[in-house]
Amino acid sequence: MNILIVGGGGREHALAWKIRQNPDVDKLFIAPGNGGTALLGTNIPLQDDDIEGIVTFAKDNGIGLVVAGPELPLVLGLQEALSKFGVPCFGPCTFAAQLEGSKAFAKNMMQETGVPTAAFRVFDSHERALSYVRTHPLPMVIKADGLAAGKGVVIAQTMHEAEEALHDMMVKQVFGAAGLTVVVEEALIGEEASFMAFCDGSTIVSMPSLQDHKRIGDNDTGLNTGGMGAYSPAPILPEEQYHAMADLAIRPITEHLAAIGQPFKGVLYAGLMMTVNGPMVLEYNVRFGDPECQPLMARLKSDLVEIMLACVKGTLSPERVEFLQETSCCVVMAAHGYPQAYPKGMAISGIEEAEGIESVKVFQAGTRLQDGKPVSTGGRVLGVTALGTDLQQARERAYLATKKIHFDNSYYRKDIANKGLRRS
Repeated sequence: MNILIVGGGGREHALAWKIRQNPDVDKLFIAPGNGGTALLGTNIPLQDDDIEGIVTFAKDNGIGLVVAGPELPLVLGLQEALSKFGVPCFGPCTFAAQLEGSKAFAKNMMQETGVPTAAFRVFDSHERALSYVRTHPLPMVIKADGLAAGKGVVIAQTMHEAEEALHDMMVKQVFGAAGLTVVVEEALIGEEASFMAFCDGSTIVSMPSLQDHKRIGDNDTGLNTGGMGAYSPAPILPEEQYHAMADLAIRPITEHLAAIGQPFKGVLYAGLMMTVNGPMVLEYNVRFGDPECQPLMARLKSDLVEIMLACVKGTLSPERVEFLQETSCCVVMAAHGYPQAYPKGMAISGIEEAEGIESVKVFQAGTRLQDGKPVSTGGRVLGVTALGTDLQQARERAYLATKKIHFDNSYYRKDIANKGLRRS
């Protein structure tokens, strides 16, 4: 079988690494890929929003499965475009992809299906939104409705911050059309957790819990990022609660979508806030998280290709999905300055030495190969991932590995998984 992965980050390297373990995979293509995926397959110069180009490539190269890494191609209709030519796609249809593509759509569906979430209002008028926030208690959360590369969420601690966020999104249009509609909601207090499930339209199979680290600085300080590290499982959401969490946050959505003729096939990701009043859903993603995918793939014992094909065909069963009992931890190495301006083109050394440490795998994200050696191209450069018998060991191995790696202007958080250790 020939497989095409769409995307070019650390998530896609992790997916390529796991897919390559299937002996029936003949050719593996990644569009556009990175320096890590180039070592596992063939990178194709197609961007993830080039739906026509992806479909044409899939037809011309006998692709038996397309795996959508990021959300954008799914929101743009990749699944339907491929299905016209009989090419299976691991990822939901455009309608279901609105769970991530539109914050308002997701919040309205949560409300309709009884999924617990923060109280909210949706506005497409700057004047009405401004009038509302001026009477709303602080802090409050203001979200651009559409896709904003993970940057369209502001937790306003002051009225000035709230007004500025609305002006930026709706007047200055810093996120383009994505911010013309906004969601204003109450700020939930608690600790976050990530919970994902494989879905085949009717059956769901939960994956182990995780905790991501969004802020750039230690102790959750500084700007939001795409994620500076993650670990699995998260003690705040233990295994004995997975079934109840699936019933609370995943099943109501998938059952509703199936009932209206828009079955969800792929990965449904619930971002949770564990509050004193119980778990609340912050948002949904319609694909693996990044960097959450990296520690999940490190733990996945079953064959990923078989799981994905079962999701597409509607034959998923719990027996198909098995994870190692070990714990995994991923530490993201970034370029200094990220998530704002940062340097590029730094030569990277030490990956082989890092992977010489037991149970360590270095997933490349913002990289390319230059004369056969990796150089940096993005803000998040590497995801140093390790397994361990417990969180302490996995964390120690991951940080030991980061010290083996060098590139100029590198930066990483020093406190990944500390919350989990305190709960262990």
